[in-house]
Amino acid sequence: MLKLLIFDLDGTLVDTAKDIADAINFAVEPFTHKTYSIEETKAMVGSGISKLLETLISSSEIFHDNEKSAAQVVVDRFLKFYSEHLLDNTETYPHVRETLSRLGSYRKAVVSNKREIFSRQILEGLGVLQYFDVVLGSDSVPEKKPSPVPVLKLLERFGVSRNEAVITGDSNYDVEAGRAAGVTTIAVTYGFRSREVLKDADFIIDRFDELLKILPELDKKRFIL
Repeated sequence: MLKLLIFDLDGTLVDTAKDIADAINFAVEPFTHKTYSIEETKAMVGSGISKLLETLISSSEIFHDNEKSAAQVVVDRFLKFYSEHLLDNTETYPHVRETLSRLGSYRKAVVSNKREIFSRQILEGLGVLQYFDVVLGSDSVPEKKPSPVPVLKLLERFGVSRNEAVITGDSNYDVEAGRAAGVTTIAVTYGFRSREVLKDADFIIDRFDELLKILPELDKKRFIL
């Protein structure tokens, strides 16, 4: 029987692309004349913001007055700006609220490569935090997606087996983490990655509310097995 639903955050439950793009552009402004579009941001994010920001600047620069490297400065600038603008443009994707309200029979968790405090603040600010039993961020566990560690931690925490859980996300990181953990994977096409990148998922959906059809079917298969 299916018991646990695991969800990615950015690109799956909420569209955070504009606010992340604004924070990235503010963070790198002292180091480059380039600005990044929303589409470019969608293609870049996913594996953790600190690592991404370091690739966008020259890490050889040093700020001698405070002995901070460029990498440290750009991350600090991002975190300060983003913490103050988390919800300027961020919203839940269509059908997310209504669907979550109809999934009360399952335990639910969020696993994000965004820091936990930001993940919680976004979910709370959008009025959907109450639907989740657990929220794990990049700083909640020793390894981030695509590692299976966050997923395995949730299985242990809820005392469920691999065939009693499903992970839903918009990127290859979610699919890879789920497959490595041995759980069913569902990919959404409306997020930050193309359908081609998601081809290894067990299911691919175009709307969040398609979960209301897929999940009962998964339950039936498990009952038969």
